[in-house]
Amino acid sequence: MTDTVRAAVQVAPRQIELREFPRPAIGPDDGLLRVEANGICGSDVEAYRGHLAMGRGPTIPGHEPMGIVEEIGDRAAERWGVQPGDRVALEVIVPCRSCHDCLTGRYQACRNRKFGHGVTGIDVPPSLWGGFAEHLYLTPGAVLHKVDKTLPAELAVMFNPLGAGVRWAVHLGEVGLGDTLLILGAGQRGLASVIAARAAGAGTIIVTGLEADAHKLALASEFGADHTIVVDGPDAEDTVERVREITDGAMADVVLELTPMAAAPVTHALLAAKHGGRVVLAGLKGGAEVPLRTDLIINRALTVRGAFGVDARGYAEAIAIIESRRFPLEKLHTHTFGLDDTDLAIRTLAGEVPGEAAVHVSVHPHL
Repeated sequence: MTDTVRAAVQVAPRQIELREFPRPAIGPDDGLLRVEANGICGSDVEAYRGHLAMGRGPTIPGHEPMGIVEEIGDRAAERWGVQPGDRVALEVIVPCRSCHDCLTGRYQACRNRKFGHGVTGIDVPPSLWGGFAEHLYLTPGAVLHKVDKTLPAELAVMFNPLGAGVRWAVHLGEVGLGDTLLILGAGQRGLASVIAARAAGAGTIIVTGLEADAHKLALASEFGADHTIVVDGPDAEDTVERVREITDGAMADVVLELTPMAAAPVTHALLAAKHGGRVVLAGLKGGAEVPLRTDLIINRALTVRGAFGVDARGYAEAIAIIESRRFPLEKLHTHTFGLDDTDLAIRTLAGEVPGEAAVHVSVHPHL
């Protein structure tokens, strides 16, 4: 056991440095996670580019950490129901667990939360808050989920994107038996939404993507999408008109808008939903002002919901899907990197590395 922990620190846009930090001393109420893998999210890409602020000052990114409990205090073990050697996945948010919002099940709205995985700066002791590190500090309020240790790490670490698919499509979108679902965006969370919707019994699933997303659209079809739409290039199709054609004018029961930094798909989502349909907005736009045609919402009697991350129910059901081994999730995972190549890993998911067609990418600090 070493006295230091290596971690990748983002110090500025497109600047990641490898640093060493003291291994924290663990008391009765906290613990230490040996990070097996951390998935890379589209928001990590936008934060890397400087489009989104994930933390204040230099930060160890990585808000999808999964690994083995290496050290844990007695009270923490009893509270979390875990022991050294257990594999767990961590939620981003660290709630206070005591305020009104926490006690009424709305812990994502906790006003007292001070920490978060992958978003708390290294200036906050003991610095090891993100998953791009050999070890991660388990603060007393962290939310943990046990994961089957027999699963390959690159599959187990998909708990976060699949959790997003479950929550956004099924819990917020309320996709049910026979429903038509339109997913704007073919990234890993769009593909995860296909899986979740298919598991929930959706009738028709339609996915849009760019010409450069051909490999992702092919995966969407393999996981259960009935139709795919290319929205740019020489073969571009009009999303709304194509949905009208597919549904014989009925339009979509549910629309998920998952595209990052793009404004037009928000309007497409409103136009493609049926009268009385549901629209879930989850694609972050980096603070840009997006024109919102409120008359469409009113006149079409639409329900529009914002999707803030994933909650405990979403994670639990996603982990159950992964552990069921019902879907060939290994086809989603395309790239595995070690800690030294964190910068390359993020750029690979961003599509900035020529010749690499990435879908799900993860960093394995002990590789």
